[in-house]
Amino acid sequence: MTACSTARGSAGPGRVRAVACAAVLVALATGCRADTAPAWGYPELGATLGSLSRALDESCAGQAPASCSDDLDRLHALAERAFGEVLEHRLLDDAYLAAGNEVDRARGLRLAAAAKARSPHDPHDPHDPPLGRALAAERLAYRHLLAALERLRTAPPPGDGTDPV
Repeated sequence: MTACSTARGSAGPGRVRAVACAAVLVALATGCRADTAPAWGYPELGATLGSLSRALDESCAGQAPASCSDDLDRLHALAERAFGEVLEHRLLDDAYLAAGNEVDRARGLRLAAAAKARSPHDPHDPHDPPLGRALAAERLAYRHLLAALERLRTAPPPGDGTDPV
């Protein structure tokens, strides 16, 4: 076989390797173009989730319920920003929607409990037990939302990673 290839003027193993490398590079370049591959990890969503996580960890630490409510309102603004990024990347799924609904329900309960605690007809207790439970429920709902968002952010893209999002 070697005699036949030398007789025909074959270039040898160096040329074969060069052609193989060029073929691999062409395949990679056409299969993984930047305009079709999704942004793996979604860095802007990751930054928002980092802010949401830090704010959640720092919220309500030994504070009165009114101050804690303010912290949870700031969390709501960060969650809305994360929702916008989820929509932008088309990452919605049932678990995220369920966690978002849980946050909305807990937020509604907290706002109702806060209004009742401020009512002039009830004695004003700074550590109103229903308000405390509502605050804890909302913080737990935000933890579930954060977990759902992190799962969405780190899940592999659909298909082989080259499909549009």
